Amino acid sequence: MTCASCAHRIERKLNRLDGVTATVNYATEKARVSAPAGIGLDALVGTVEAAGYTATPPADGADGDADAGHDLDDLRDRLAVAAVLSVPVVVLAMAPPLQFVGWQWASLLLTLPVWGWSGAPFHRAAWTNARHGAATMDTLVSMGTTAALAWSLYALFLGTAGMPGMVHPFELTVSRTDGAGNVYLEVVAAVTTFVLAGRWVELRSRRRAGAALRALLQLGAKDVTVLRAGVEVRVPVAELAVGEEFVVRPGEKIATDGEVVEGRSAVDASMLTGESVPVEVRTGDTVVGGCVNAGGRLVVRASRIGSDTALAQMARLVEEAQNGKAEVQRLADRISAVFVPLVAVVAAATLLVWILTGALAATAFTAAVAVLIIACPCALGLATPTALLVGTGRGAQAGILIKGPEVLESTRRVDTVVLDKTGTVTTGTMSLVAVHTDGGTDGGTDEATALRLAGSVERASEHPVAAAIAAAAAERTGPLAPVVDFLSHEGLGVEGVVDGHRVLVGRPRLLEEAGIGTPDGLSGAAADEAARGRTAVVVAWDGRARAVLVVADTVKPTSAEAVAEFRRLGLRPVLLTGDNRAVAETVAREVGIEPGPDTVIADVLPADKLAVVARLQEQGRVVAMVGDGVNDAAALARADLGLAMGTGTDVAIEASDITLVRGDLRAAADAVRLARRTLRTIKGNLFWAFAYNTAAIPLAALGLLNPMIAGAAMAVSSVCVVLNSLRLRRFRPLAG
Repeated sequence: MTCASCAHRIERKLNRLDGVTATVNYATEKARVSAPAGIGLDALVGTVEAAGYTATPPADGADGDADAGHDLDDLRDRLAVAAVLSVPVVVLAMAPPLQFVGWQWASLLLTLPVWGWSGAPFHRAAWTNARHGAATMDTLVSMGTTAALAWSLYALFLGTAGMPGMVHPFELTVSRTDGAGNVYLEVVAAVTTFVLAGRWVELRSRRRAGAALRALLQLGAKDVTVLRAGVEVRVPVAELAVGEEFVVRPGEKIATDGEVVEGRSAVDASMLTGESVPVEVRTGDTVVGGCVNAGGRLVVRASRIGSDTALAQMARLVEEAQNGKAEVQRLADRISAVFVPLVAVVAAATLLVWILTGALAATAFTAAVAVLIIACPCALGLATPTALLVGTGRGAQAGILIKGPEVLESTRRVDTVVLDKTGTVTTGTMSLVAVHTDGGTDGGTDEATALRLAGSVERASEHPVAAAIAAAAAERTGPLAPVVDFLSHEGLGVEGVVDGHRVLVGRPRLLEEAGIGTPDGLSGAAADEAARGRTAVVVAWDGRARAVLVVADTVKPTSAEAVAEFRRLGLRPVLLTGDNRAVAETVAREVGIEPGPDTVIADVLPADKLAVVARLQEQGRVVAMVGDGVNDAAALARADLGLAMGTGTDVAIEASDITLVRGDLRAAADAVRLARRTLRTIKGNLFWAFAYNTAAIPLAALGLLNPMIAGAAMAVSSVCVVLNSLRLRRFRPLAG
């Protein structure tokens, strides 16, 4: 394909097949096709070839890069030849004092290779399209340069322009002269060079714009050390099977998604998630392919391979987003489809009107050629796909995966953001947040002692609250002591002997059944913490209650900043949770949401989350939903804009419009900011592309633009659109 009109024509041909739905993207040079079982790949490729183009089935990213690199090199070579030969032609035409005897014939010799070889892609495309009854932007370039060359040949061989000593002045506007004495070789050479330069810069910029996707695809490891029968064997990653164990040494990339079965290390996931701090992993933790092992030796059991890995899914989401079309792009496609034939009619009408009004043939011809050249709607065709390409690519680098361009339209209208509490606003895991002691009235109780004894007993339990206490105790007091005579009282707590002390850890009722009373100070502290929605655990040993440990699902450190950013973006935050209202209101205050019936919605069953979103929509709200769990999937799908935490479940991610690779809520605000900025860039590009063509065509038709200047302006407009889109690369996320 050479222009947006080509993409629209191929798309139209494919969509005429029964049951086929196709989207063709000029910027990515790819077609995404859904076809019924009766239509095979050969039929689809044949349809594209029947339209005058070529198509190949999807191949590896490296092959596509090689083809694109070859195209760029070929374009560069043609541009280099055109530039070298065009400079003397243009200089001679613009500087009459340099026009030596026979200069026009020298210009012809220099111009013919520019038109014939450098401009060959335009002529080939124009001829191919003509045979299929179509016209594209290449048609305009080919018609304009060929007409200018044909007129020059006529003037040189049959007119007076070929006479020795012929000199003609250079003017930026049309003047009435003898048409048989004018040559337009500088128009042929300069327009071809300018358009080639624009195409080359455009293609190179598109390659740069797609760098994020290529970087994702290249993140994966190429080889892996697999453990087979206890022996380490180095094999290509493609030979790795699900369930096999493989070794990751320090500094190596993790070959695929899996679970750590041996070892402990820090994993650098910055290239994949943007997180700057390596994540500690140990036996039982999951790791993602493409991340780098920054610490010790790991043995990992492969859980997902090939196209099922998180890395492959990320790349697929980005590519699908880039291949889709927003409503603004569909408008541009419809305009491009009728624009080229319309321009040809306007050029013919310009030629006819100038001749009928008594103008010289040269005047009429020059104006018509200028119309053909200035009207090339390259900028119009590039306005949306380049911005989308850069925006979604930058999003992928920042850990924001936008599933489709239609999402951009949604972000503009959203006015309410519903936040699931657990795992989204909070960490989703229990942590020790406070320790209350009896003050050490007997001189023997302090926080460290209470925590060490309680942690030693709780380590033998699998309860989440016990795990939180044991983890905090190990972190704050060092190695825990062994426990003997351990007993678990279901629903109440645990007990055991540590360092000769019988320690009980659990609800006050556990102590009551053991005949141990709780001092007023500790029972009051426990009641206060319970009122705030936290879990209070009493610790007793040697027949007396000595401390209260407080465990809660902690708020993520960045959630308050994210809520403030939502407000700055004009969104009203609403906290949604299945927890009780006391817990919900405590969390809401902590992140800056004033509790109220419309801002904090608690005690919601999983099935009711969908109803909450629907109710807000019925009130006229345009709702964005941020969640991470299976129970959020229906609400994410129902919301006008669904944002799923990538740390959540696959079901939630599948139901969402935007996936946030990290568990940082600020990434949701970044996603809205990036999507809105991308949409603004698209609209800005379209405005200038429309304004350019609307203003320039009448000027050319009135004879106020020299064809050479028109060609330069046309090329510059396309480059400006691409450069404007590339500004999205400077987007800086808060969650960085």
